[in-house]
Amino acid sequence: MRKFLVILFSAIVVLSSCSKYQKILKSSDYSLKFTKAKEYYDKKDYVRALPLFEELMTVYRGTSKAEDCFFFYSYCNYGLEDYLLASYHFKNFYKTFPKSERAEEAMYLNAYCYYLDSPRYTLDQSNTLLAINEFQLFLTMYPNSVKVTECNELMDKLRLKLQNKVYDYAKMYYNMSDYKASITSFNNVIKEFPDSKYCEESQFLILKSQYLLAQNSIESKQKERYEEAVKFYYKFVDNYPASKYLKEAEQIFEVSKKRLKTIKTNG
Repeated sequence: MRKFLVILFSAIVVLSSCSKYQKILKSSDYSLKFTKAKEYYDKKDYVRALPLFEELMTVYRGTSKAEDCFFFYSYCNYGLEDYLLASYHFKNFYKTFPKSERAEEAMYLNAYCYYLDSPRYTLDQSNTLLAINEFQLFLTMYPNSVKVTECNELMDKLRLKLQNKVYDYAKMYYNMSDYKASITSFNNVIKEFPDSKYCEESQFLILKSQYLLAQNSIESKQKERYEEAVKFYYKFVDNYPASKYLKEAEQIFEVSKKRLKTIKTNG
């Protein structure tokens, strides 16, 4: 019986709360609506705050309260984890109120929302690229911001996702024995991310892919492709003379030279 009474009381409280909220929604007392919207916002009850601020943005357009309504509305979307919509509104807030004390925060949150919406690296990285672009824009606009270090750290995390994706593509082609594609893709890893942790392995796998490509080629193409493998070997050892892949690279080099001698002798 006691449990039933507790449930009944809770239901009455919820229904009463809903009834009060509906009255606020239907009210034409905009001052009251703003007060209640801010109360909900401060309690992080963004579900209730958002519809009120959405209406008040139109009501207070051109007035001193317009900025507050717009910013709180944007933040409600952020609080509800609708990051793409929040990003859109934060950027519009900046465009509408570029001289606001909140303008810098809005531009940062615009970029940060894209960061939060960036998926794991195996998925499409469009929002990752957008996040990097928006952080770079923020740093251009606010080079002395207290957020500079944080932005750079977040961009490093985003770039790591891109590195992982490009590297995985290259490794996929290599594992599929599509050596032409793997050479191109590993070159892209080095070109796009010259400081990447994958550069040494990528350059070695370019050498190995070229060697395997030559090995599996028709006779008329073997000479040219083994010669390319030798060139890739010299480039690899110049860049990584103490590499953990050096022993295997040397074996590839020696076999490539022998094959070239055989081809010249037969030719």
